[in-house]
Amino acid sequence: MIREITVILLIGFVAWAYQATRPPPPNVCGSPGGPAITAPRIKLRDGRHLAYKEHGVSKELAKYNIIFVHGFGSSRHDAAIAANLSPEVVDELGIYIVSFDRPGYGESDPDPKRTRKSLALDIEELADQLGLGSKFYVVGFSMGGQVVWSCLKYISHRLTGAALIAPVINYWWPGFPANLTKEAYYVQLPQDQWALRVAHYAPWLAYWWNTQKLFPPSAVVARRPEIFSAQDVQLMPKLAVRQINRAQVIQQGVHESLFRDMMIGFGTWEFDPMDLENPFPNGEGSVHLWQGSGHLIADADGMTEAIIKALLLGEKVTLS
Repeated sequence: MIREITVILLIGFVAWAYQATRPPPPNVCGSPGGPAITAPRIKLRDGRHLAYKEHGVSKELAKYNIIFVHGFGSSRHDAAIAANLSPEVVDELGIYIVSFDRPGYGESDPDPKRTRKSLALDIEELADQLGLGSKFYVVGFSMGGQVVWSCLKYISHRLTGAALIAPVINYWWPGFPANLTKEAYYVQLPQDQWALRVAHYAPWLAYWWNTQKLFPPSAVVARRPEIFSAQDVQLMPKLAVRQINRAQVIQQGVHESLFRDMMIGFGTWEFDPMDLENPFPNGEGSVHLWQGSGHLIADADGMTEAIIKALLLGEKVTLS
């Protein structure tokens, strides 16, 4: 009898564990009962749709075409460089910017097979379908900066230049000095350290870990105020306008947006960004990496204009 009860309990536990770790299906835009489609979208090579938003001058008048890649828990509406550039600068330089919802965010279809390479190919296909020409710029913010590394790896032949603004690192990149990586890792709150461990070592547990109530959840996912620097807190009011569309960010579900981001960004990469060769050996383009005392560097006064002019015009920036 005891043996039979033990077997039944074990089967019950396995069934519970399977259900607890299995994320619900995404609530895909345009599906029956799903969120409405309100944005223009392109249809990708595998049948998925990618939603986008255009900013600046028209493509026909543009001298510079920029694809902006949003960060974690954001969407096409969170294009800091478009929001912070003055209309005068945009018109004077002839800047066209397109931002897009990365897979699973906003109104772009989820991609359970998403990889670092597939994200770069999505960007290449977006450029082609929008007619941006053989060369274009990419600018990525935060975890969007990780996507820019992928572009430099897989589609560098299509780039005129690239900028990474406060890019998130992967603490398991082998090219970083181990002592520096360890120090940076333990600066995080303990719950964020654990969330990244799960994403890296046990990605199949990502959904359960980030939705369970037994341990403190990720402070980054919860957007707790203590993750922001004093400089970021001062800049928060500037983001109020972009928060209008906040509810749309994860409307298709948290797993194929937030948690998939964590699994891709902090998983085991097939390349080390530190090993990438210069994609512009003859000086025909440039790669810029911007960091500051806060994460919201692009929202600081004058910074977006400095970043864009450095990228497009090669202007040198003197920061006070």
